[in-house]
Amino acid sequence: MDARRVARAVRNRARRARHPLPRLDRFAPRSLLSLPEHHVPAAAVPAVDVHNHLGRWLTRDGGWMAPDVGALVADLDACNIATVVNLDGRWGAELEANLERYDRVHPDRFATFCHVDWELLRHRDADERLARSLRESVAAGARGLKVWKDLGLQVTDATGHRVLPDDPRLDPLWAAAGELGVPVLVHVADPLAFFLPMDRHNERLEELRRHPGSSWAALGPSWRERLLDSLEAVVERHGGTQWVAAHVAACTEDLGRVSEMLGRHPNLVVDIAARVAELGRQPRAAARLVAQHPDQVLFGTDVFPFRREEVEIYFRLAETDDEYFPYSAGEVPHAGRWQISGLDLEPDLLTRFYSANARRVLSGQPAGSPSRTER
Repeated sequence: MDARRVARAVRNRARRARHPLPRLDRFAPRSLLSLPEHHVPAAAVPAVDVHNHLGRWLTRDGGWMAPDVGALVADLDACNIATVVNLDGRWGAELEANLERYDRVHPDRFATFCHVDWELLRHRDADERLARSLRESVAAGARGLKVWKDLGLQVTDATGHRVLPDDPRLDPLWAAAGELGVPVLVHVADPLAFFLPMDRHNERLEELRRHPGSSWAALGPSWRERLLDSLEAVVERHGGTQWVAAHVAACTEDLGRVSEMLGRHPNLVVDIAARVAELGRQPRAAARLVAQHPDQVLFGTDVFPFRREEVEIYFRLAETDDEYFPYSAGEVPHAGRWQISGLDLEPDLLTRFYSANARRVLSGQPAGSPSRTER
């Protein structure tokens, strides 16, 4: 190494000592672009959030996700959200507690969905027990059935075999939902990155390092494909049941595939809950999905506890043509280090996306029929 290179290396070390570089895991760049910015504090039309959590099921301390219902209602008013689907009803006494706290005190403002207890799969007559549980919950006031991603990933039967949505033992449950006229909101699988190795090529490595329990790499991407095929199989088999595939059918990496699914199954709709990050980085493809399937894409947030600053990002995504803006109110984005752009949906699409489609689904009407609010 010549003297000049040695001297330069010494100077660089001295500079780094005086001005140490921040650690990459604390890197939070701020864009220097000068672009139009629109603050959208409320939805353009009274909206229905079809995907949220208000109960006690997901809280660490067993308390209510919304400890002050009055404050929540005030925030909903400010955001122009007319109705929230609460997916935390569970069954039995817990369902009753949710209905009493939300639906009965604020009719039409909240719509609580129930669950079923997958432990019933350990009984020989599991099919009858599961269908009966749904019928009892709907009779009590549940407006739909929520199916979490543990079905297909973690739920097992008495023999220890993993149970998928298209398992024949579940057919009476899905059929009962159709007979009762209540939708099934089902979360199948997870983003593709969660099924890939946690290596330097994984675009959500930071998120997975923070939450290693979210990784399904041990199952691999082939199992994710099996889950998506299972979803389509059961939707096709139960054409008289209204299905809501949560999180854009957990397939935002391939919106073309989502579009094909929606085209094949008129009884299937998707919500966009917790997927602003993925949709906003492909705004033309996302806007095209909504335009091609105007009756099958629903507004949902999955923002819990409810935070107005996070929900407003959904409004900005849907209503503006803003470019390269943060998809999270936090300093470091949760999914990946990218920004998003708006979809700039037309007013007619916004009305369907925000409200009409959801009200049709909640009323038990098939896709393509007018909602009660449009009559």
